[in-house]
Amino acid sequence: MKLLIVTQKVDRNDPVLGFFHGWIIEFSKYYEKVSVICLEEGTHDLPANVSVYSLGKEKGVSRVGYASNFYRYIWSLRKEYDVVFVHMNPEYVILGGELWKMLHKKIALWYVHRQVDPKLRIATFLSDIIFTSARESFGIKSSKVRFVGHGIDVDKFPAAVADFSEPLRILHLGRITKIKHIDTVLKASKLLIDRGIRIGDIRMTGAPVMPEDRDYKTTLQALARELGIQDLLTWDESNDDAKTFTASTISINAAPDGGMDKAVLGSLAAGHPAFVSNKAFKGVLGPHWEMFSYEFDDAESLAHRIIAFLAMDESMRQKAVSELEGKVRLEYDVRALIERITDQLNAKPV
Repeated sequence: MKLLIVTQKVDRNDPVLGFFHGWIIEFSKYYEKVSVICLEEGTHDLPANVSVYSLGKEKGVSRVGYASNFYRYIWSLRKEYDVVFVHMNPEYVILGGELWKMLHKKIALWYVHRQVDPKLRIATFLSDIIFTSARESFGIKSSKVRFVGHGIDVDKFPAAVADFSEPLRILHLGRITKIKHIDTVLKASKLLIDRGIRIGDIRMTGAPVMPEDRDYKTTLQALARELGIQDLLTWDESNDDAKTFTASTISINAAPDGGMDKAVLGSLAAGHPAFVSNKAFKGVLGPHWEMFSYEFDDAESLAHRIIAFLAMDESMRQKAVSELEGKVRLEYDVRALIERITDQLNAKPV
């Protein structure tokens, strides 16, 4: 079997999309040949059976040029793939779907996002199978949808026992953008301080990408000054997840219901509790859902959960964190995820 992957970027050093480099490596273990078409090509170190074809963004190619290169590749490589796996970009399914169907290629789309638009509906119609992380991660009901969880390279997150005797070190990991509701983290931090919880630092690891994201960062900085916690707040745009988790006590993910954020999985794999409101994590947290979940956009609810956790007996805290660490390492490793995906990609129609 031979696989065609279509994705936005191949660059192991990219702070947002660098993880997909590892996905390609895992896919290469299951296929004789893997061809990767990407919008932009950066630094990579991939196995010999993987070939990368860029649409040319890194060379300044126009949008018309992107489309021309896309059609040229999917046609010229038509004997080099049996199955198509499109990552997060339904427009590629729309562009290539009819040709792939004519060529009798199986079409799969990976999509993890709460947004539903006409592009996604058309791509769902054209696809043979849809992969997503959880029910909350895909807004269209279809028999084509497969809920396969998410995957991280757990080897990059050496487990460590969080020390709750020290001042609390709070982490938010991810892009600085309004939809993440990071202001809830700041407001909850202030409530914790007001109720006698010592906080060592509040670390925002991640970068604003769009102009509106930079505006949101400015808003957050102003809010921190208003709350009087600006001296505790630090900004880190690095991509060293393992180091980031080691330097924290707890992490908070304040995003609404939707995609399963890999930052939460990384925190748990590193042996650090993660507090969430996103119901996509119900399956991950299991019997510990009540312990680590709070009402969306509710700083009071978040602060209450953290205080309750800190008030627990130390052995109970560590037991819960240890159980979640083991579960994530077993069920949410990228190797397990790609195996689940390839099993269904390669399955013959019933």
